Amino acid sequence: MIRRSVAGRLLFWLLPLFGVAIALPLLLLRWLDDPKLVGMLSALVIVPLAVWVVRRALAPLNSLFRALAGSVSTYRDGEYNFGIHWRGRDDLGDLVHAHAELGDVLRTQRQGLVERELLLDTMVQNTPVAMLLVAAGGDGERRVVFANLAARKLLHSGWKLEGQRFDDLLAAAPVEMREAMQRGGDGLFAIGSEEEGDEGFQEEQVYHLARRNFRLNGRKHELLLLRLLTNELRRQEVQTWKKVIRVISHELNNSLAPVASLAHSGAELVRRGRHERLEEIFATIEERARHLEGFIRGYARFAKLPQPLLNTVDWTHFLAGLQRQIGFDLETPADGISSRIDQAQMEQALLNLLKNAHEAGGEETGVSVRLVRLPEWLRIEVLDRGAGMNDSVLQNALVPFYSTKRNGTGLGLALTREIVEAHGGRLSMHNREGGGLCVAIQLPDNT
Repeated sequence: MIRRSVAGRLLFWLLPLFGVAIALPLLLLRWLDDPKLVGMLSALVIVPLAVWVVRRALAPLNSLFRALAGSVSTYRDGEYNFGIHWRGRDDLGDLVHAHAELGDVLRTQRQGLVERELLLDTMVQNTPVAMLLVAAGGDGERRVVFANLAARKLLHSGWKLEGQRFDDLLAAAPVEMREAMQRGGDGLFAIGSEEEGDEGFQEEQVYHLARRNFRLNGRKHELLLLRLLTNELRRQEVQTWKKVIRVISHELNNSLAPVASLAHSGAELVRRGRHERLEEIFATIEERARHLEGFIRGYARFAKLPQPLLNTVDWTHFLAGLQRQIGFDLETPADGISSRIDQAQMEQALLNLLKNAHEAGGEETGVSVRLVRLPEWLRIEVLDRGAGMNDSVLQNALVPFYSTKRNGTGLGLALTREIVEAHGGRLSMHNREGGGLCVAIQLPDNT
């Protein structure tokens, strides 16, 4: 159909040319008797005229095709404001009209994409979760591809992060954050900051780190999400303390109510002179009193942890003794490590962690303890191959009295954390690749 339109346009211009080509030799023959000369003169006139006519006939078509090619280039560049006008009501006019409709569709789709990208960017930029996208560059260095406002404030005082070397950012970050980033996997970590006040105290900010790896345009990317949990943990602690009050009230009532009842019954038996059941009544009262005493002692031990009495301890010897109480595999440096710790408290802390590791449900041989010497620090890792922890449990695992066990008190990890921090150290945990949990105790190297 397009060919017929072009042929018709050419025919419209060529018909007069055909008339000239026929009439001109006839006119020249009237004046000249030499046919060769007539042919030469006719060719000299008709050929240039034919070239001019063809070019004149095809000029609008060439302009149209150049315009179409230009509009396609603008579409490729993301611009859709290029318009083409064609006066003819032929097949070329239909082509121009279809091209204009395509431009309208692409313009509408582009506008929708821009609006959705703007909405997504607004949401991402204003979320309180720090988002960081890191990719390996052509030079092998990992660089920041994207960072939202929260990530800029957390890592670069609000300045732009795109294009920065990720290793440089880690070097300037707090040591707790750097270690959490370098460990791999999801996990919790706390950053301590000195705050000015009348008495002076140290408040720590607790973060949850989540990371995901994917490929984009053939390059490896890593998405890092840092969520501040301090306020949520504070609210959780309030709820936890309410739970503690209910638990203590329930336990006291369960013990004191039978004691009061038995004391009343014993008094009645004495008044009546019947002494044969008194021994049973007093034994029951003693049993309830000792149970209550043990219950209160457990809570008091957590609330009033004594200051550690530091002594130099060889870790290889210390852990070998711990292996005789509970089984685990041991990995230690060949040169041996010593630290100044409270042996009784640290033994209690590690027993709590090892007991949890064995109860995690993994293989018996999957529980191990690894000692790693770091610059100015000693790291003790308790590893298991259980089911690990989901995000909710990881966020609350160190909160006092939080427990996922049916009969758990929720004091084991919290007491361990208190012991470690009393030694000037830190407790952290994260899920391991391949399944399981790693609970790490980091102590200052004070040998």
